[in-house]
Amino acid sequence: MKLKESTPKKDRFRLIAEFSENQACYMIWPERSDNWRGGGKLAQGVYAKVAEAIHRFEPVVMLVSKNQYKNARKKLSPTIKVIEMSNNDAWIRDFGPLFVQNEQGVIRGVDFRFNAWGGLLDGLYFPWDQDDLIAEKVCEIEGIDYYKIAKFILEGCSIHTDGEGTLITTEECLLSEGRNPDYSQKEIEAVLTEYCNVEKIIWLKQGIYFDETNGHVDNILNFVRPGVIVLTWTDDPEDLLYKICREWEQVLSTTTDAQGRTLEIHKLAYPDSVFITKEESEAIDMAHGTYPRLVGDRLSATYVNYYTAKGAIIFPTFDNPNDKKAKEKLQALYPEKEIIGIEAREIVLGGGNIHCITQGIPKNKKVREQAT
Repeated sequence: MKLKESTPKKDRFRLIAEFSENQACYMIWPERSDNWRGGGKLAQGVYAKVAEAIHRFEPVVMLVSKNQYKNARKKLSPTIKVIEMSNNDAWIRDFGPLFVQNEQGVIRGVDFRFNAWGGLLDGLYFPWDQDDLIAEKVCEIEGIDYYKIAKFILEGCSIHTDGEGTLITTEECLLSEGRNPDYSQKEIEAVLTEYCNVEKIIWLKQGIYFDETNGHVDNILNFVRPGVIVLTWTDDPEDLLYKICREWEQVLSTTTDAQGRTLEIHKLAYPDSVFITKEESEAIDMAHGTYPRLVGDRLSATYVNYYTAKGAIIFPTFDNPNDKKAKEKLQALYPEKEIIGIEAREIVLGGGNIHCITQGIPKNKKVREQAT
């Protein structure tokens, strides 16, 4: 494993779509009591279900703190690898490595900086120093060379790519003051172009209005395959998301991707509003510097926040009538895959969803790299 002094664009490595085949999936065991109720015990049960579902199709590696190692080892199948690793919380998609690939199939990582979704201005917890080290550590474990950008803040959940040069993100997130306030939109595009090696960046104005991460795109949409998108949607004119999702559709339907294709859009109705209950709020420790979980707060529950495994889609359910419709829609979009729903309220209560807690490691073709 080596730190590369160049950039993916210069070395002709391109950001990989997450529907590409994975050789493993990484997760982090939840435990902090100021974000997960009951010290994370309920969330741990859901994380374990997600891990076991994915493990049917590809290897799973669970990273866990020294205090929780024995607990996680006991609760997970023996064939799921458990590795002790320091962390601040369990959102590996946001601070784990992004992955780029060249035409020969060689994989490299990209290590952006992480500041808990806004740093000291509007971040969701402090400190975040151990999370910011995890991308490098994962590359070390996997023996993958990687690029590192010293100052630029970027979360994996804030971008989606088709693997063919198109990247979608939101202005609300990437232009937020707590991330890269010294960068203009054009300068941010320049960084994404250099380190993701994309040709087309599609900007949506905002995310779902109840997203505490400033509008992550993985709650808005997902790429099914190049040129095909599944989009969070509501037909209820009284819903606060009604106008916003139509703005997304307007942008996406009137642009083309990097290959000149008009995007094929499939709408996926999101569940009825999900709110934090009194019981849930009272079971979470209040701590200075951590985003509070208050009674009546709306949670960012959408179905597009799913994990794409080699032979399955692992998607969130919410004990809602739309769960069945979501499964049917996903099955139509992925006829060759098994569609597996996991009750995800405990994950959403912590601020994210199944996509946010999983990081696929793309399959790395074992060929010798040429010196660059």
